[in-house]
Amino acid sequence: MYTPSVRVRILSFSRIHVLLSVARLPLPASSLASLPSLPRARSTPMAAASSSSARGRHLLLRLLALLAVAGNAAAAGSGAVVVGKKSAVLSLRELEWGAAARKIQGRYEQQSKAQILGGHRKAEGASRATTVLELKHHSPATISNQPAGSEGYLSRLLAADAARAASLQLPRPASIQSRQAAAQVPLTSGIRFQTLNYVTTIALGGDSSGAAAKLNVIVDTGSDLTWVQCKPCRACYEQRDPLFDPASSATYAAVPCNASACAASLKEATGAPGFCARGGGGGGSERCYYALGYGDGSFSRGVLATDTVGLGGANLNGFVFGCGLSNHGLFGGTAGLMGLGRTELSLVSQTASRFGGVFSYCLPATTSGDSSGSLSLGSDPSSYRNTTPVAYTRMIADPAQPPFYFMNVTGASVGGAAMTASGLGASNVLIDSGTVISRLAPSVYRAVRAEFARQFSAAGYPAAPGFSLLDTCYNLTGHDEVNVPLLTLRLEGGADVTVEAAGMLFMAKKDGSQVCLAMAGLPYEDQTPIIGNYQQKNKRVVYDTVRSGLGFADEDCSFM
Repeated sequence: MYTPSVRVRILSFSRIHVLLSVARLPLPASSLASLPSLPRARSTPMAAASSSSARGRHLLLRLLALLAVAGNAAAAGSGAVVVGKKSAVLSLRELEWGAAARKIQGRYEQQSKAQILGGHRKAEGASRATTVLELKHHSPATISNQPAGSEGYLSRLLAADAARAASLQLPRPASIQSRQAAAQVPLTSGIRFQTLNYVTTIALGGDSSGAAAKLNVIVDTGSDLTWVQCKPCRACYEQRDPLFDPASSATYAAVPCNASACAASLKEATGAPGFCARGGGGGGSERCYYALGYGDGSFSRGVLATDTVGLGGANLNGFVFGCGLSNHGLFGGTAGLMGLGRTELSLVSQTASRFGGVFSYCLPATTSGDSSGSLSLGSDPSSYRNTTPVAYTRMIADPAQPPFYFMNVTGASVGGAAMTASGLGASNVLIDSGTVISRLAPSVYRAVRAEFARQFSAAGYPAAPGFSLLDTCYNLTGHDEVNVPLLTLRLEGGADVTVEAAGMLFMAKKDGSQVCLAMAGLPYEDQTPIIGNYQQKNKRVVYDTVRSGLGFADEDCSFM
């Protein structure tokens, strides 16, 4: 195996030359194409220093990314298994639901929230822009300080998450469904429960003075149509924000029945084309109505409309969305949902001409409402705060499930021990921001659980009863910190993603007497594995729909 050699020479503070040679080591063209591009030099003298600094940073990130690609190529060629970081020390306070967020020291203290969030940045050397929105963890109810109240809430949360995960699976043949009936996770009243999702704020519409409604919506990569609850609402759940009033927006318009959005586009996004009816109070004109149903029983029904939407300082005219008049389900106190799926009506597709079909997010680890991550629309890497280069894998499309983003997981390790399981690499894996707990193929989960239990139990932590869908739990009473074996996933192409310590354990009881491995197994090998948001915390996850790539990098998302 050949070893790459690197020489770095700094010529001046305003110019950096990086001389790189990789001795006889072939690099995949797809990997080279995914490396971060270099910014063009700015023409104004005042920008010289910042341009030099930006170019230096991008050059170094590009170099690190290239070395990562080279290392992965070498490892792949030799049959080596990359095991990732083995373990990490975790403070149990990080697992407490609703715990007060701590201010992040270091570079974030030098930047105000206004500098980090809500900015509208123009990409270097490009006509497209990148806009950044604040992203928060959504906990719609205050969790009781009483043990019974806290445990009951979390149990309902996991039951709701089980309903969500089940809704993402393809229907199984009737003969197989009958075998599974007794093995399913209980879904009793699941659609009435709250769930832990991430939310962002959008501006919608505009009155005669230009003022827009501020609405908090769930960010969901598993949905396409963006919708909000609207007046006059016939049957709506309770939300914190005032209902959006179409009559107060000067830019609102119902989508006509003969529009393409009402037929093929809506069918692709929701599974059913729109239907026409005459609306009351609007001159009796025909308008397009949508009916969106989710597999877990949630739904939104209303008028398909267009209006101006504001996204972190970027205003977009003619945005197609659902104005929900009858809505029910797992949406908590939010105003609706932002669809970041793959079809024509998703926000990603509707803004592709402006943001290039690229978006990314960084999900904060803490559940405190004061802690914010970010949702970036656009490909400008200066909006990221990643501490490692973005490593890409192939984004896979499934015609049977067009909204979803899939990838291949070819290997895994726990605490440095490589896993062997038939489910690794056998099927596409769904990455989803709306599912909380990851669901692994049964063979993979059994291997992960066994190795995690072996290492964690060896440290002297006693076992505890299971909690809801989580079957591997421990009594950590009296411990302030624990050393946690980490799960590393090897993705197709050689990229490795290591789950951080806070994504490995789920605190079921506030006193630490029941802390569980935060993963679950699917009933059958041929079902779709899901990487949920709990295991995506403190990662920059990049979705490039144009180049069909999914990127991952470490990033501290919980800044104030």
